[in-house]
Amino acid sequence: MPTLDAAWMPRHIAIIMDGNGRWAQKRKLQRVRGHEKGAETVRRIVTACRELGVKALSLYAFSEENWSRPRLEVRALMGLLRRFLVGERATLLKNSIRLVVSGRLAKLPDSVREKLLPLIAETANNRGMTLNLCLAYGGKEEIVDACQAIAGKAASGQVAPEAVTPEFFEQHLYVPDLPPIDLMIRTSGEQRISGFLPWQLTYAELYFTPVFWPDFTRADLETAIADYQARERRFGKTSAQTAKLSRPRKDAR
Repeated sequence: MPTLDAAWMPRHIAIIMDGNGRWAQKRKLQRVRGHEKGAETVRRIVTACRELGVKALSLYAFSEENWSRPRLEVRALMGLLRRFLVGERATLLKNSIRLVVSGRLAKLPDSVREKLLPLIAETANNRGMTLNLCLAYGGKEEIVDACQAIAGKAASGQVAPEAVTPEFFEQHLYVPDLPPIDLMIRTSGEQRISGFLPWQLTYAELYFTPVFWPDFTRADLETAIADYQARERRFGKTSAQTAKLSRPRKDAR
């Protein structure tokens, strides 16, 4: 495995966990078996990120578009999510991991929300790491929801149009206190963001791997982080400007 520089660890990693279904089909298994195997990978990668000192991890668990999948697959995914929330409660508490969710939670089944909402409350004061599950999530929908919230305040006279800055806008996103994403990883070989956290990805480094999510290991994660640490992050500056620093600053937005 590569040698990582702990001083330049990405604060916020976001992952599009792609390839569960294809992993299963390649093995002539039902697609749900790939999702079950993928849930085991989630457990390993969450633990690895906590141990490496990553401050926030966002996982694209279920998109708005995923509602259009076959009904039985959606039902199986919701059941798997519910079991994950029950099974991982002890791990989240033991490792001081705060659970938050980005997405339109009202669209989730009651059976999921009755496990999800108490766990969010129970872990709210944990400070070891933040795990952000993107559920019923769409990037356009998040921006529209933020705009509607701001428009409502403007209509009632609570805010003037000139007060709407990028910083003000960010406070109306689903989870406004997360740091900007430093590294976005997508598995399975696809090379697009598919509506995943588009505002937060503004200055993220993008990393694509052909590995299907169920096969993604800690070694793969560390390889992605090593690739990130080798990049020059300029944030609109020139190479000459960033060369004045010993390493590119990760907090210079």
